[in-house]
Amino acid sequence: MTRCEVCGNDYGMTFEVHAQGAVHVFDCFACAIHRMAPICEHCRVQIIGQGVEADGHWYCGAHCARAEGRVGIVDKV
Repeated sequence: MTRCEVCGNDYGMTFEVHAQGAVHVFDCFACAIHRMAPICEHCRVQIIGQGVEADGHWYCGAHCARAEGRVGIVDKV
């Protein structure tokens, strides 16, 4: 069995996430999201989904990006 890197649960059905040359082990999606999801630089919510990236900064949507002074950012619909 492998141990979740977030909660420490020793579980027979853990899974690996390979990202940017690293391998992460989790026992559930909640732990994976907690560790891997970027955080909006304006409202501090974890970004689960598309999000908006502007000049290396992450935002949950265009509204937060504009609130931080980013221009030309629009939400896709």
